[in-house]
Amino acid sequence: MTDSKQSTFERIPGVAPVKAEFVVYRPAPVQEPAAAPAPEEPSSAPAKRDASAVEGNDEAAPVERAEKQPRLSKKEQKKKFRGQNKAKERPREHIRETVQICSFVAVGEECTRPNCRFEHDAAVFNASREPDLEGVCPSFETFGRCTLGLRCRFAGSHTAEDGVTQLTDAEKMAAAPQTNINFLNRDLHLKLRKKQHSFPKTQAFVAALSKEYKAYDAASKVRKQIQALEKPAAPAAAAEPESATAETAAEDAAPAPTPAAPAMAPEEKQSLLDRLSAELDQAESAIAAVKIHPREKKTLDFRGKTYLAPLTTVGNLPFRRICKGYGVDITIGEMAHSHSITEGSFSEWALLKRHPSEDFFGVQVAGGKVAQVLEACELINEYCTVDFVDLNLGCPIDSVYGNGCGSALMDRPSRVRDILRGMDQVLDCPVTAKIRTGVERTKRLAHKYVPQFRDWGIQLTTLHGRSRAQRYKSLADWDYIRECAQLKGNMPLFGNGDMMCPDEYYEKIDKYGVDGIMVARGALVKPWLFTEIKERRVWDISARERFDMMRDFTRFGLEHWGSDTQGVNTTRRFLLEMLSFTHRYIPVGLLEVLPQRLNDRPPQFVGRDDMETMLASPYVGDMIKLSEMLLGPVPEGFHFLPKHKANAYEDPNRAAAALDVPSADPTAPTVVTL
Repeated sequence: MTDSKQSTFERIPGVAPVKAEFVVYRPAPVQEPAAAPAPEEPSSAPAKRDASAVEGNDEAAPVERAEKQPRLSKKEQKKKFRGQNKAKERPREHIRETVQICSFVAVGEECTRPNCRFEHDAAVFNASREPDLEGVCPSFETFGRCTLGLRCRFAGSHTAEDGVTQLTDAEKMAAAPQTNINFLNRDLHLKLRKKQHSFPKTQAFVAALSKEYKAYDAASKVRKQIQALEKPAAPAAAAEPESATAETAAEDAAPAPTPAAPAMAPEEKQSLLDRLSAELDQAESAIAAVKIHPREKKTLDFRGKTYLAPLTTVGNLPFRRICKGYGVDITIGEMAHSHSITEGSFSEWALLKRHPSEDFFGVQVAGGKVAQVLEACELINEYCTVDFVDLNLGCPIDSVYGNGCGSALMDRPSRVRDILRGMDQVLDCPVTAKIRTGVERTKRLAHKYVPQFRDWGIQLTTLHGRSRAQRYKSLADWDYIRECAQLKGNMPLFGNGDMMCPDEYYEKIDKYGVDGIMVARGALVKPWLFTEIKERRVWDISARERFDMMRDFTRFGLEHWGSDTQGVNTTRRFLLEMLSFTHRYIPVGLLEVLPQRLNDRPPQFVGRDDMETMLASPYVGDMIKLSEMLLGPVPEGFHFLPKHKANAYEDPNRAAAALDVPSADPTAPTVVTL
């Protein structure tokens, strides 16, 4: 595209600039006007009330009338357009096999459990199992063996002719790469469930914190006494006349100010001041003795590196492997709740897993209580291998905010200080923090935290340029990010918000004084953004290359979640969750001007081939068809609803109104005539 066309084309606010030849125009249906009713003859008799029109008469004949829609409150209207499908239903009946075989028998071993409730006849299981999927087992291809045995949906690729014996490849087993790390083992799980695990570092910090608070309280009391003594005595008030006015009577009704200290001899006052000064010196000495100082740790170099944000649901380990393949430097796990970590939840510990390819990896924790967060960090420090631990101070989700976690902590600076200082004490690795501008749009708080983070032991701060109330509805405030970057000192600060173009990436770093940018939704829509940033170019990726990316995700997912029926369905669900974001990508060759913006809603369009059209389809039916190309047919009765909704566009109706395109039926499949 020439520069002259870039400069002459006028972008419509909120509308993605798709070329006219690719836009699908659907004219609104023409409605024929209804025939006018015949006039009734006038009658002198009084009109009788029809029994069928009487409200509440169930036996009356039905009357055609417009059904009155209930009026939604402001709270319900606001909740209607939130960014999560909270009522989504997950079909649990399709997770496991109809007949479940014993895990020992599945791999050709003898069952050692005395009361095993699973099937032990391999022939019965093979007769009821679903047919194998096409291809070779990913685990067998990578590691030379499959631990699932007959339960694997690719069992034919590693099962002998007898239908039971499992095959292995010695060469692949010897050259097998390192597997994922940061697992929750059974012994630790039992200790956590029985609350038998000790947390000595957390207990030591809480005790030291209590002593520090007591020392500060003692010093504060002495200072107040000294201030009261040094306050001059107020002159005696003159007697007021009995005939007081209404104004003076109202003043008398107000609470009287605190009286000054009683007069005393100068020698006695000086003696008391000397004694209090000595007590203040002792209190300050006690503060210096118990004050908790930041620990000396290895400094990580975050500056100039690409950083993939912690992404709920979609930012799983297979997706992070995809982004590593595209060149991202820093990866971080999904947000993990501290209380679930300390309770030994396998699903929460799964968020801490790390793939060997993640050479610069951190985990993110969320919690609202000091001891709770520190216990989780102590477990991570002892049983996990991570490069840093991040504290979530920006999550806007209602369930997180309502529990005093995430962005709710920004209204409690003393709690934030205690948590961050405690994390610095119990962790051997560096501590980072991710924050928003504040809770409310009009009450910014980040500029108060940034200067103090370095004193609390923080090595990196990431600032999302929106408040909790804004969520993702408006553009990120990069001017405010620049204000905070000027207060950071020598601590690195990353910006975050609306990043989807390599040119804007480097422009924002130079213009706003940040040390780097954390990429979040931009990576969900186009994971190859990191390649564009590294190579400083816009990549017009083909539909075949995007489908190969989906194939890689499927293989990584089957390695991570397993290749049995449960693993296949889990992989399918997360593949569909990823497609619910990647379909928003508009190919470069279809745009009038660059770049594509996250908050611009695209009109319905067709691609340059059938695959590109299907990859751009917002309909769940088309996403399921794409998953069937990789994972076989879905189970009977399968349905899917994305967890996250795209409600961050500038105006949900402006794009259709600007192009005179009516809203499409969101449940209908895409039908394109090429």
